[in-house]
Amino acid sequence: MARVASTLPSGVRITDFISIGVLTKAFPRAVVDQVLEQTGKRSVRQRELPAHVVVYYVIALILYMQSSYREVLRCLLEGVSWLLGPEVKIKVTGKSGISQARSRIGVEPFRELHNRIVKPIATKETKGSWFKEWRLVSIDGSTLDVADQQKNEVEFGRPGASRGNSAFPQLRFVSLVENGTHILFGTEFSGIKTGEITLAKRVLLSLEKGMLCLADRNFFSFELWNLARSTGAELVWRIKKNMDLPCEKRLSDGSYLSSIYPTWKDHRKRTNGITVRVVEYKLLGMPKAEPIYRLLTTIFEESLASASEIAALYHERWEIETALDELKTHLRGAKIVLRSKTPGLVKQEIYGLLMAHYAIRGLMHEAAIKADVDADRLSFLHAVRVVRRKIPSFGFTPPSGSKSLS
Repeated sequence: MARVASTLPSGVRITDFISIGVLTKAFPRAVVDQVLEQTGKRSVRQRELPAHVVVYYVIALILYMQSSYREVLRCLLEGVSWLLGPEVKIKVTGKSGISQARSRIGVEPFRELHNRIVKPIATKETKGSWFKEWRLVSIDGSTLDVADQQKNEVEFGRPGASRGNSAFPQLRFVSLVENGTHILFGTEFSGIKTGEITLAKRVLLSLEKGMLCLADRNFFSFELWNLARSTGAELVWRIKKNMDLPCEKRLSDGSYLSSIYPTWKDHRKRTNGITVRVVEYKLLGMPKAEPIYRLLTTIFEESLASASEIAALYHERWEIETALDELKTHLRGAKIVLRSKTPGLVKQEIYGLLMAHYAIRGLMHEAAIKADVDADRLSFLHAVRVVRRKIPSFGFTPPSGSKSLS
């Protein structure tokens, strides 16, 4: 049986569901044009789908993962008619025309736009984003299924399964998250055969002085620790309980100083080591807790962060699990496969997914600041539904305040 294209309810206009202003607020038209010009992808003649409309379209696709390509475009063009001006006539092209327009632009403008704009947004007033003077961030990774096409399988690979291979090719990605806002930034992705550690080497370069990065034990190595430390950020990373860390100096709060080494030979000879502070603790009264937890940190002064504060702080790392769930379940949709059929368009779609999440989280951050509440108290799923409805304050006023951005 042929697949029936999904549509939005009849008689519904896009201004009832999506505010293009939410997207243009996060990704202003002027910046989109700059990126397209910089990458040589700006439209030089009038097309059915101008380049800047395609950029917003790819982001909008994420908001309607269960609707057809043409249906999302039809709705988007109704929503941007005010943006382009009544003199600009854009027809709803067919599916092949949409794919051609997306292929014509390629991946680079989306990568550049993402890297230029998608960054931490917390201010000093943002609740839950800070520990003392440090901005809290965490690192973790996950996977996404992509369309079962031969080109996608060649590019991204398939994970192994108990009986052969999995049903879909997969890609792997690693991100940093700003804990208080759930903004995912510094994201890198590749085929499923590329390990998280390989991706993390590039992701950690997005750390900056003034950040405090939390990481699970699977990310620890001398190389990664040294790389992250070189950015100027402070670190609180969990390590495996069997790692040999002899006490070199006991501190008054029970933590102690030790050293880590690049090789086992260096460890034996005590050469080329780096001093670390070790915090060990137990979680009493919790049936599923592990016997002992061990953390390493670059914060040596007890007055800046006591052992108990560091132990409590580490569990903020779970914020990234929530952010990844928002991305994969609430925004993309549970058990929904990315729809793009070719590797280049899959990569476009990934950036669209990340940018749509950023736009929604930016809106939630603004609401949290105005309401003077922690953004964790706001429902991400509710925010997604709000973005899909008409928001008058966005729907009729371009971010620049002008009547037309054409």
